[in-house]
Amino acid sequence: MPVTVVRFNLVEPGATPASLGARYRAAVEMAAYADDRGITTVQTEEHHGVANNWLPSPFTFAGAVFGATRRIAVTVSAAIGPLHDPLRLAEDIAVLDLLSGGRLVTVAGIGYRPEEYALFGVDWSRRGRLQDELLETLLTAWTGEEFPYRGRTVRVTPRPCTQPHPLLLVGGSSKAAARRAARLGLPFFPSAHLPELEAYYKERLAEYGTEGWTMMPTAETPLLHIAEDPDRAWAHHGEHFLHEARTYASWQSGDIRSAVRSAAATVDELRAEGVYRILTPDECVALGLDNYVLHPLSGGMPLDEGWRSLHLFAEQVLPRLED
Repeated sequence: MPVTVVRFNLVEPGATPASLGARYRAAVEMAAYADDRGITTVQTEEHHGVANNWLPSPFTFAGAVFGATRRIAVTVSAAIGPLHDPLRLAEDIAVLDLLSGGRLVTVAGIGYRPEEYALFGVDWSRRGRLQDELLETLLTAWTGEEFPYRGRTVRVTPRPCTQPHPLLLVGGSSKAAARRAARLGLPFFPSAHLPELEAYYKERLAEYGTEGWTMMPTAETPLLHIAEDPDRAWAHHGEHFLHEARTYASWQSGDIRSAVRSAAATVDELRAEGVYRILTPDECVALGLDNYVLHPLSGGMPLDEGWRSLHLFAEQVLPRLED
C-alpha cells in the first residue's frame, strides 16, 4: 500500500483574517476527512514573514489536527531548528507526542532564507552550531533528567510517550546535515533525491559507530491535484500552482536542492514540467507511485476546489490503491 500524504502550507496571497481563518479551519476539517478514509499522513512546514501568509507555526497547526483526528500522522517537514528555543521546542514536541499518542514526526532543517533569521534576530552565520545545540538539547531533554544547559542545570517535563524519544529526523541537502544526523544517530531526510548524500551518510554512520536510516524522497515526487477535467482545472486554477512554484524558485539558490524545484514562468510551462500535476482519478491510479502527495489548497486554491480534489482522491483513487 503506498504512503498517502495531504500537504498543507496554508498559503493565500492577499488574504484577509476572515478568509485565512476559513482556510485554516478547512485544512483541519480536510485532515479529519483524510483520517476517516485511511490517508496516511498530513504534511506541513514552516516559513516566516512571507507576504502570501505561508504557515509560520506548524506545531500549533499539528495540535489542531491531532485534536480532530485519531490515526493520521503529522509530519513537520521541515521545522527551521535554529529559530526555535531548544527547551521550549522540547516541551512542545513532548506535549504533542502525548496528545497524539506518538503521531508527530519532526524533520529539523536549518532553512535557506537569511531574512527569516533576521526577522528573529538570529545570527545566520551560527546556524550550524545552533542546530547542533538544538538537536542535542532535544535528545537530552526528553530523558526527563536534569542536565547542564547554557551554564545552568535544567530539567524538562513532561516526558514524551514515545521511547526512546519522538521521531526526529535531520533534514537537508548538504554533507554537514548528513554528518550531523550520523553523529547523533538520527535518521536523515534529504530534501531531494540525493543517493550520493545517502551514501555519505552511511559512511559517517560507520565512522561514528552509530545507527540510522534514510527517508529518501523518490526521484519523482509530483504534487498532485485530482480533477475530472484537468484541462479546465489548469485553465481555472493553474495560477495557484504557479504562484507557489515561483515563490519556491525565488528562495532557492544554486546550492539548494529541493524535491519541489521549478523553472516555469507560465502555467503552460509549469504543466509541461510535471512538478505539479492535475490528473483524473484514473490517471492518478496509473502513476503507480510509492508516495502520493495531494496538495489540495496549493497557492491559495479556492476551498471548494480543494475539497473536490480531496473527495475524488479519497473516493476514486485511494480504494484502488488498496487493491
